[in-house]
Amino acid sequence: MAVVAEEESAAPGARAGSTGEVFLAFLRLGCTSFGGPIAHLGYFRQELVVRRRWLDDVAFAELVGLCQFLPGPASSQVCFGIGLNRAGALGGPAAWAAFSLPSALLMFGFALIAGQLQGPVALAAIHGLKVAAVAIVAQALIGMARSLAPDARRRLLALAAGALMLVTGIAAMQVAVIAAGAIAGMVLCRQQTTAPRQDEGWSPPRWAGLACLLLCALLFLGLPLLGRLSPGAAFAAILYRAGALVFGGGHVVLPLLRSGLVPHWMSDGTFLSGYGAAQALPGPLFTIGAYLGAEALPRTAALAALIGALALSAPGLLLLAGVLPFRRRLAESVTLRSAIAGINAVVVGILGAALYDPLWKTGILGPFDAGVAIAACAALLIARLSPLLLIAAATALEVGASLL
Repeated sequence: MAVVAEEESAAPGARAGSTGEVFLAFLRLGCTSFGGPIAHLGYFRQELVVRRRWLDDVAFAELVGLCQFLPGPASSQVCFGIGLNRAGALGGPAAWAAFSLPSALLMFGFALIAGQLQGPVALAAIHGLKVAAVAIVAQALIGMARSLAPDARRRLLALAAGALMLVTGIAAMQVAVIAAGAIAGMVLCRQQTTAPRQDEGWSPPRWAGLACLLLCALLFLGLPLLGRLSPGAAFAAILYRAGALVFGGGHVVLPLLRSGLVPHWMSDGTFLSGYGAAQALPGPLFTIGAYLGAEALPRTAALAALIGALALSAPGLLLLAGVLPFRRRLAESVTLRSAIAGINAVVVGILGAALYDPLWKTGILGPFDAGVAIAACAALLIARLSPLLLIAAATALEVGASLL
């Protein structure tokens, strides 16, 4: 009780704290934050703004807005930014590591036992994860379409991007579509964007921000070259590129990862089983990188899992650290905001294409599966059922159907 009283007596916006304090706070959140990035932000606000009073609502809202403006996993970026704000340069990595650790370990454990799961019950349970993933991604798509494609121009961009992905089926087309979305946004979306407000909170010095941006670019360009020499570097390059191009929401990473990993590194079934399992765990979705690493490079599973978790999240964290010193200038750039609006619109289309192929084509094998997926999506949208309960229910239905 004394600890709580001391925490709650701190002045709003206080930024003096220790790395250990940050690590323990986010470790607790990493064990209890279910429900995806939007829910994570709610947990962060309750624990760190309301209870601990590490920062005030204005500073928290501004950090969330900045992270949603950048590519990368929003909840992981917010936790990284709060860690920096609270404990300085080491606070950001400590916050991200603690928040990611529980789910990363669970995903690594699932990868170790996934190959041992045989028999009708186990296979039906894995299939239930795929059906649940269809419902969860469908709910995410609907929410993203409302917020990221709210007008006719951006809806047209989303439809064109989705159609192009479905017609071509070319993995490299995703990067081209995102680039085209940026150009189209600069032309079509200049009147549809507003500048986010910016707070005056702590940020790295400008030289450190430039160093982070340079490192982010060097890794993006250099990892594919190193991949010619090492399978680990080749795998890291795939995940790093996916993490660098995730605009609009964590679920957009699905098509980016699948295009790089299936079928050369793993089967569609293996990939989608891990994606479905990731929905049931607390913490960030991007810890699926630990599962993918263990599955892609089983001979060095532990090291590959660490590489996967780091490579997928690193670009978003480096970009956040890089832009913090320059956030006001970036926010005032109409051209950049318009480009981001165009990118966000086309990623809605990319995710829509991924909902059909591979999720629907691989996970929905008959009318029963379709009914479970549609009912589950309705439960998420209307009854606001917890994703964890939804996954448990879908898995139980699939197991029951297999036994009958």
